Amino acid sequence: MAVATASDSLRSWRFGLLCLLVVIWRPAAAAGSYGSLPAGFKPTAWSLAHATFYGDETASETMGGACGYGNLFQNGYGTDTAALSSTLFDDGYACGQCYQIKCVQSPWCFKGVVFTTVTATNLCPPNWSQDSNAGGWCNPPRAHFDMSKPAFMKIAQWKAGIVPVMHRRVPCVRTGGIRFQFQGNGYWLLVYVMNVGGAGDVASMWVKGSRTGWISMSHNWGASYQAFATLGGQALSFKLTSYTTKETIVALNVAPSNWRVGMTYKANVNFR
Repeated sequence: MAVATASDSLRSWRFGLLCLLVVIWRPAAAAGSYGSLPAGFKPTAWSLAHATFYGDETASETMGGACGYGNLFQNGYGTDTAALSSTLFDDGYACGQCYQIKCVQSPWCFKGVVFTTVTATNLCPPNWSQDSNAGGWCNPPRAHFDMSKPAFMKIAQWKAGIVPVMHRRVPCVRTGGIRFQFQGNGYWLLVYVMNVGGAGDVASMWVKGSRTGWISMSHNWGASYQAFATLGGQALSFKLTSYTTKETIVALNVAPSNWRVGMTYKANVNFR
C-alpha cells in the first residue's frame, strides 16, 4: 500500500467535504448520468473516505486477492478494482460490489473527472503498527479504498499517495450471466461466484443436483461457497440470494452432468 505524502491535511478537509457533498454531485444526478443503469439495486448516498493504491501500472499485484477471483483480466474485472478496508469488506460479503469514487479537496485531484467506478476484489487488512491517520489507513473503523494503480490514476496523481474521496455504491453492470468456477473434489464442491450484476454480492447459495433436492451451501471465504455432498455425474443448478437486496434468483442446469473441477460454467440469469 502506498505511503501518503499529505497526511498532515487529513483532518482539515472533513468539514469542507460535508459542506460540498450535495453541491458537487447534484448536477450529475440532474443530468441523468444513471439513466442507463439497470432497474433493481439503486445507487446509495455519498459518503466520505480515503483512497490509496497498491501495485504498479500493470496491476499484476491485484491478481488473486481475498475474494478469490483469480486472474482479474480473464474473469472480466480488469484493472478497475479496489481492496476494501475491513469495515467495508464485511467478512467477504462485499466481494463484487461496485463503487463510484471521486477525488475531492486535494491539489492532487484531476480536474473535470466526475468519478471512476471500481469493483471490490480484495481486502486491505489493518496495520496496527501504524496510526490510523499515518499509515494505518485501513484500520477500523475507517472506510478506505486501496485501489489498483491504474484505477487510482483515473482520479488523482499517483504521487499523492493518499487522497480524500467521496464514494457510493452503484449497480454492477455485467454482460451475460453469473459465472461459477468449480474447485474441490468428489465429496466437496467449492464454487467461486463471479460476474454478479445488480448489487454485485451474494449472501447465501444453494446447489441442486439432477438427483437431489436443494442443498444449502456455506460461505467459505470471499466470494466462494461450499457444499459437502457427492454431486459427481449430476447436472447442477444454483439458487442465490443477494446480500444487499435479498432478491433470490435460480440458475437452472448451469453445469452438465460431466462437469469438472477447474472449469467455469455460465448461467443465463443475473441480478439487475
